[in-house]
Amino acid sequence: KIQLNGKRIGIRSKVTIYDLLKKFKFNNKKIAIEYNGIIIPKGNYRKKYLKNNDKLEVVQFIGGGWVEKRCF
Repeated sequence: KIQLNGKRIGIRSKVTIYDLLKKFKFNNKKIAIEYNGIIIPKGNYRKKYLKNNDKLEVVQFIGGGWVEKRCF
């Protein structure tokens, strides 16, 4: 299990940040990812594998400079 935007969710093994974003239908061009307190560059989304107890915060940018944090 990992924590995604404050909610515990179960994931299968060998899941990358990219896989998770694809599953929840995020637009990769309009988001920022904080992984265990560190901002992850977009180029690393396919390289970073998630493990038990990881914490992800996904922030989605929307028009007018507002930021939306999706809950799951």
